[in-house]
Amino acid sequence: MSSATSAASAPAIAARGLTKRYGEREALRDVTFEARPGERMGIIGPNGAGKTTLLSILAGIQSPSAGDVTRPSGRVGWVPQQPAVYSKLSVVENLRLFARLERLADPEAAVERMLEQTGLRDRADEELGRLSGGNRQRVNVAVGLLAAPAVLLLDEPSSALDPRQRERLWQFIGGLASEGTSVIFSTHNVGEAEHYAERVLVLADGELLFEGTPARLAEAVGGEGADFEAAFVAFLHAEGH
Repeated sequence: MSSATSAASAPAIAARGLTKRYGEREALRDVTFEARPGERMGIIGPNGAGKTTLLSILAGIQSPSAGDVTRPSGRVGWVPQQPAVYSKLSVVENLRLFARLERLADPEAAVERMLEQTGLRDRADEELGRLSGGNRQRVNVAVGLLAAPAVLLLDEPSSALDPRQRERLWQFIGGLASEGTSVIFSTHNVGEAEHYAERVLVLADGELLFEGTPARLAEAVGGEGADFEAAFVAFLHAEGH
């Protein structure tokens, strides 16, 4: 196999046996999976399933109690559910601040690239706190993309957005994936996972119960062609959750 073929087939990010304990409680238990370059992967599950814990370990924000993560040679972008941006600073001031914190070789070039890529150039000098929820989330995503990561991790990226803002966000995320960025996102909106994820991970009580396409999840409960949310609930019920 040539080196080019080997690089193309290598996973963008891989988790092996990830376990996270907080005292006696296991937030994650032996989770293993990998994502391919350019893949869109959704993580779904009930409250307390371990979705945010898994993403934060993949991002390197937390360390696992056991297991390991193989990350790409480049950086991993991280977009938490609660924006880490500063409402009193302008859009461009936020991007410049985080570009310097990332210690990028050319922070101004990275800022210019993100203003263009996210369509925020006409909002560059506006104070973040005065922007709509959709535009604030675009800034949040732009911060995660400053280092041009091979993998972008998003925790509930559309939770505070209206339907039009959600559609714009997913169009943007789809464009990133088509250019080779692996996108892994958590969501409580299982319809989003059905429409925007090529594969889904189902977590419950820290355990990975399913990995595959949304269609396969419906088939697993004998509901091919049925409503995906109903299939998801039926699957959790069949698994005792």
